[in-house]
Order: sequence, then C-alpha cells, then structure tokens
Amino acid sequence: MTTTRTLEPAIRVQGIEKSFKDLHVLRGVDFTVERGSIFALLGSNGAGKTTLVKILSTLLKADAGTATVHGFDVAGAAADVRQSISLTGQFAAVDEVLTGRENLALVAKLRHQKNPGAVADELLARFSLTEAGNRKASTYSGGMRRRLDIAMSLIGNPPIIFLDEPTTGLDPQARIDVWETVKKLADSGTTVLLTTQYLDEAEQLADRIAILHKGTIIQNGTLAELKQLLPAAKVEYVEKQPTLEEVFLTLVGEPADELKEAS
Repeated sequence: MTTTRTLEPAIRVQGIEKSFKDLHVLRGVDFTVERGSIFALLGSNGAGKTTLVKILSTLLKADAGTATVHGFDVAGAAADVRQSISLTGQFAAVDEVLTGRENLALVAKLRHQKNPGAVADELLARFSLTEAGNRKASTYSGGMRRRLDIAMSLIGNPPIIFLDEPTTGLDPQARIDVWETVKKLADSGTTVLLTTQYLDEAEQLADRIAILHKGTIIQNGTLAELKQLLPAAKVEYVEKQPTLEEVFLTLVGEPADELKEAS
C-alpha cells in the first residue's frame, strides 16, 4: 500500500462541489498535483480558492466529489490527511509575545519532537532568521513573520504544504523573500499547493497553474501551455510574448480594472 501511495499524485481532486445555502462556491473542480511540485491555484477574490483548501485540509466537507491528499481520502481518512500536511493561511499565525525561537520550540513540543530547541535552531538557520531568533516576533517585519510562519508549519516534515495567499499584504521585497522560501521547499521535495490572486506570483513560482473562475477550473497547464492559448506574438519592432495576466484576463473575460478592484 505504501508503494502504491508513493506512485499516486500528491493531491487528486475530482468533481468537488461546495455550496453555502444558495451560494455555489465550487461547481465541480478537478485537478492533480504531482509530488515535489509547486501547483498554483490562481483566481480573483471569491473564486473559491480558500474554500477548496479548507476541504483538502479537512476543515470543511465537500457536498460532492472526492479528493485524496498523500493517498488518503479527505473524507474517510481525515486524521491521516492532517498528519501529511501543513496549512499556512493568509495571516501569519505567530505569537508576537514570544521570540522567533520560542515560537518554533513551542510548536516542536506540541508535535512531540525529541529536541525542540535543536529543531528551532535548524529552522531559524534554514529561513535566515538566526540573528532575529531571540527577538520577540512583534519586532519582525511582515516578510520575517511570514517566513517564521512557514517555518513553524514545516515542523515534523510534512510532505505537503498548503499556502493560502502567503504574500497578502507584504511589500515587494518581502514577497520576493517568501518566493525564495517557497522555491527552496519544492527543491527539497515538499509538494506545495499555492493559492494566489497575484499573477506574477504564479508566473514566478508554479510548475503548473490552474485558473479557478466562478467555482470551476477553466484552464490548467504550465505557463508555456497557457501562453499558447493566445494568438502568436506579432513581430513589429520586437516580439512580445503574452503575459500570464493577459492569458488570465482573456480566459475569465474580465477587464484589467475589474481585476484590480477585486484584489
């Protein structure tokens, strides 16, 4: 069974539906995420990204459809799913009264790690936070808090991590710092499912990009495959390839000013 699970995709979603009374949020979502890859779920606010992450992390039950995470069914084996994942939400879940090192050590103790202090020190070094480790988290910049938050989520080495809009509210440099952190996660073999409304974020990070619009996946592919959906570039003085933003806006049929208002 272990061998079979290893050969399966890290995440498989088939026909997932979810409604809240008369509001149909997810209308039959299908996709797979390969192990060790970065998969970006791209969509505007209200597209259903967070709802889907909550279903995959067992925080919500789907109305219809099936999903497996690390080979475990999210409805029938919720405890096994939770052992296999970590979830980082839109806002950093750090205790600002504690130092960075104390935050990490506390989570390590809660997850029954043998040497919480050593775990904390290793993660501080891994996320370039060693010098700030003995400072209270309240003194950290937004980017530092987010890196600490992601570091806390990795204690116990979960094979799959969900990052739900991890750079919301961060300045440009802090966003770049988080991007580098995410790339290192994938390089180390961690599977990352990233939700974002930022087109450049998906373009910079993702191995595959699924565009979620009005509760369904309207396109799913690599950046190169998505760009091929638009007409070939016209050569005048220079050749300009379509950007992911142009692909996204063409597919969802929304003008650029509406997307900006949604974000």
